[in-house]
Amino acid sequence: MRKYEVVIILHPELDENALNEALEKVKGWITAAGGNISKVDAWGKRRLAYIIRKQREGVYYLINAELSPAFASELDSNLRFHEPVIRYMITAVEE
Repeated sequence: MRKYEVVIILHPELDENALNEALEKVKGWITAAGGNISKVDAWGKRRLAYIIRKQREGVYYLINAELSPAFASELDSNLRFHEPVIRYMITAVEE
């Protein structure tokens, strides 16, 4: 198990329930694969550096998790095709 930081940017026009559903789905993928989530930070709505999918803003979340390196690539493909996610980044944390 390695430590990872997963930053996701969700669509800004989603209501609170849809944001929570999307976040819970991502957290569910991590825990279903045997991963452990240590912390979830909601950074809130912020302006993007450039327009993505005709949006100037996004809702940011940071998830600190431990998961197997094999699942990191699967999580990458899951996030790529999850509709509410407009951008994401998975980074391994060096200790």
